[in-house]
Amino acid sequence: MQLLSTPPPDRHTPLEDAQGLVVGAVMVALAVLMLRAGDLVTGQIAGLALVVSYPTGWPFGAVFFLLNLPFYLLAIRQLGWRFTIKTFAAVALMSALVEALPLAVPLGAVPAPVAAVLFGVLAGSGLLTLFRHGATLGGVGIVALWLQDRGTMRAGQVQLIFDLGVFALALALFPWPVVLWSLVGAAILNLIITVNHRRDRYIARS
Repeated sequence: MQLLSTPPPDRHTPLEDAQGLVVGAVMVALAVLMLRAGDLVTGQIAGLALVVSYPTGWPFGAVFFLLNLPFYLLAIRQLGWRFTIKTFAAVALMSALVEALPLAVPLGAVPAPVAAVLFGVLAGSGLLTLFRHGATLGGVGIVALWLQDRGTMRAGQVQLIFDLGVFALALALFPWPVVLWSLVGAAILNLIITVNHRRDRYIARS
């Protein structure tokens, strides 16, 4: 009896990758707008950027972009130039969108519970889209994907551990209800990634 061989994974075309990067960046940018509308924070490098930008008034996009720069060396060494270039493009696009979108989509105040849930769903889905097209939004995402590809730890778990440290810092700067609802949003985000980002289920490659 001859066993059927498993076909090799299909690769995304450059056009498919381009739309994936745009869709992912737009979704995460909208998620950040939800955070701002709910006066919440988040984890990962985006969380650090928000923690810095709130008290200083510095633009979130610029702070986020600069904080990601040190992680590109790891990306080049461990994940290759293709991944690094895509990630750089996604970070640059998302940073620009976060500053531009409020001009086209002005949001009023959003209740914290609603903002937390919408942030988690939008950001989780956006990051998942980027992951599946061979990119991330830099920072902890680079480390998380590298460790998952090595079989060390799931990407969502890595990000959640880092998030706990960011939220511990946020407790010193924000009221505890803000941090609590922010943590809910981060938990939803990481749950979406942990459940859905699995190499054995999604085989298309970039």
